[in-house]
Amino acid sequence: MLALTLWLLGHAVGRPAGLAPSAASAALLVAVGEAGYLVRRWWAVRVRRAGPGLP
Repeated sequence: MLALTLWLLGHAVGRPAGLAPSAASAALLVAVGEAGYLVRRWWAVRVRRAGPGLP
């Protein structure tokens, strides 16, 4: 769905790309989003384990 959206957006702004490059861009966006989510979860667990900071 994201690849189709990127493909249509490219056509709408006058800079069309093929469906394969749009799919690759979509995969990259999903990978970056998932990595950010995992880092955020990891950071939250780490902060929770550390407990309260200095007084």
